[in-house]
Amino acid sequence: MKNTDLIITDFYWRYVQPIHDIPLFAAFELSEKRFGEALQGITEEQGLHRYQPEKWTIKEVVAHMLDTERIMAYRALRFARNDKTPLAGFEEKDYAPEANANNRDFTSLRNEFANLRRSTLDLFRSFTEEMMERSGTVNGNQLSVRALGYIIAGHMIHHCNILTERYRPSLQ
Repeated sequence: MKNTDLIITDFYWRYVQPIHDIPLFAAFELSEKRFGEALQGITEEQGLHRYQPEKWTIKEVVAHMLDTERIMAYRALRFARNDKTPLAGFEEKDYAPEANANNRDFTSLRNEFANLRRSTLDLFRSFTEEMMERSGTVNGNQLSVRALGYIIAGHMIHHCNILTERYRPSLQ
């Protein structure tokens, strides 16, 4: 545990550390802003770009962000409802090829994010302070509901940084 308000693992702390000191809903807002900036001006054709041959396309990165937000929100729901059933982890490298991202319209992926984020915000707004403090087990580690919210926002910011720093320069 890195912060008295969060129960989080070292693995996820790397996503949360840059934003843990701002209110959760400000972190969500920041991640939405960064998402818009990172994808601004990206064309349909550029959505299939990889900055290295073995890396995901931009569309695959976006699909990964969507999958991760859904999984983290589901975990938060379970823990907020006081479900003590241990949850399994997920392997992102197995999910990415199954997301069919490269066969999807880039605009539809962006619209899906907008819809998903509205749902995530509604979910987290429904939680009481007591629910936000609850925790559960994922892949043998404890995570709190509040930490899962920060993971959602921080994970998105992390990948937006990658899109900006690695993908955009190689588009030139």
